[in-house]
Amino acid sequence: MTEGKNVPNSSADVPFRAKELRKQSLIQQSGGLVGVIDEGTKTIGFSIYTTPDFKEIAAHRVELSVITPQDGWFEQDPLEIMGSINKCAEEAIKQLPEQGYSINDIVTIGITNQRETTIVWDAVTGKPLYNAIVWKDIRTSSTVEQIVAKVQDANHFKKRTGLPISTYFSALKIRWLKDNVPEVRQACKEKRCKAGTVDSWIVWNLTNGALHITDVTNASRTLLMNLETLNWDPVLLKTFAIHEDMLPSIRSCSEIFGKITSDRSALRGLTLSGILGNQQASLLGQMCVKPGQTKNTYRSGCFLLCNTGEKPVISAHGLLTTIAYKLGPQAPTIYALEGSVSVAGHALSWLQQKVRLLPDSREAEKYAEMVPSSGDVYFVPAFTGLYAPYWRQNARGIIIGLTQFTRKNHIVRAALESICFQTRDILECMHQECGYEINKLHADGKLTTNNLLMQLQADTAGLPLFRSQLMDSTAFGAAMCAAQAKGIGLCKFEPEKRYYENVHYDTFLPTTTELEREERYGKWKRAVERSLGWVIKQKKTRTHTEENYRLLSSLPASIFLISSFAMLVHSLAVA
Repeated sequence: MTEGKNVPNSSADVPFRAKELRKQSLIQQSGGLVGVIDEGTKTIGFSIYTTPDFKEIAAHRVELSVITPQDGWFEQDPLEIMGSINKCAEEAIKQLPEQGYSINDIVTIGITNQRETTIVWDAVTGKPLYNAIVWKDIRTSSTVEQIVAKVQDANHFKKRTGLPISTYFSALKIRWLKDNVPEVRQACKEKRCKAGTVDSWIVWNLTNGALHITDVTNASRTLLMNLETLNWDPVLLKTFAIHEDMLPSIRSCSEIFGKITSDRSALRGLTLSGILGNQQASLLGQMCVKPGQTKNTYRSGCFLLCNTGEKPVISAHGLLTTIAYKLGPQAPTIYALEGSVSVAGHALSWLQQKVRLLPDSREAEKYAEMVPSSGDVYFVPAFTGLYAPYWRQNARGIIIGLTQFTRKNHIVRAALESICFQTRDILECMHQECGYEINKLHADGKLTTNNLLMQLQADTAGLPLFRSQLMDSTAFGAAMCAAQAKGIGLCKFEPEKRYYENVHYDTFLPTTTELEREERYGKWKRAVERSLGWVIKQKKTRTHTEENYRLLSSLPASIFLISSFAMLVHSLAVA
């Protein structure tokens, strides 16, 4: 395996300059701090950065619990989300005096959040009407089928929204809540129900209900926003039976939104000036600001985004068209193609927690390196179906190619390779559709600490891989977004001209031949084919249910009793 080497390269090809020139290039208005609320699927954090060099000087993170009431259902407590945000902000601010700063040095706050996850709440009481339904939840499958049956094609709205009709997006979750939760239905009738993605819930709480807003990146993941007008689309609202007054107003990613007024927050009195969905924040943090530049975030799932510039590219191969960023009300809207892998690091957690092949998912690299290859074992981790580019909800996970010589190490290595193959699936489509050459891949996220995974990815894709030394550039991207807002002026976002001190990369180069790559990728595609169509819905038939059997089994005894009673009555009458 080739170890990554630190080389002076940048995802935006920002020129690396001599140290004294770097300092000259950072002539900004300066000095203030910027705080970032980083609300992810598994963790919530609050980070504080200096400007203009964006060095993280304080941070606090906590785990966020997930509720799974049924198989395929994923929920989170909206009150726990806010409590955790307030706790993280408080703890991070306590660290400032050690660095020679105080809360008074914080100029503004940015927010980055898990996308698509949907919350509905009572506008009068401010209380949630149901738990947050998480992005990967698949309870809305039947709702999807109803809508698709109505419009005849899952891609019917793709030109408007860039998205297929899928369980993934917020519109389906809101519709399900209206159809299945009486409290939500009643609140809608009384026009006191508010709905939004997690950023909207956070802003509502931080401003005591004064602001009900979202940004274009989060709105573009709802299946309700028109990609060209950047407004809620009347046709989509009518299709999903959602009233516009429930929804937040759509704003740019970077502008002064208002002040934090909540007494429960240590951030009270500070300005909010940045909102970005977490994957778009990562794209910005990786400096993927030119068309064709692509990043992948490796976490429990994988999220690939490719910058396509100022024109949306509507995919014919299962990719999503989304907003990358819009850095101000008058700034150009930058679009991206996106492909999502629903199961990446989660496959390693499954090997640890469910089948116990791994004592600790963090040791996957050590176990996988004990064998030179996966031994022709392929693992398709389609636990809840396959996302881009397949979009097959009826797929299920398989491990194929087992022999009597297969060890658990081969399966662990196959799990790592499955992340790389799924990434290549998406890269193949992006290369065909974006119109730009993709000649390298930028990586961040918790899983990128695994050097073997990074090398396998370079070998599988046949591309140089640049691993950000930030490990997670999401909060960094949100910090830049908030700091550069008009009226804040902590920095001016000019990646072509500026050097950012904390953007460095480790490089992993391909070590395989094209023939080797194509042979292995071909086998992966065959494994995927075998995972498709596994879930078959049972048609309603006259077959007996358990209740029917209980009823039928009681008939002989019933007939005996009734006939005995009739004979007794008859004999008495004769007598």
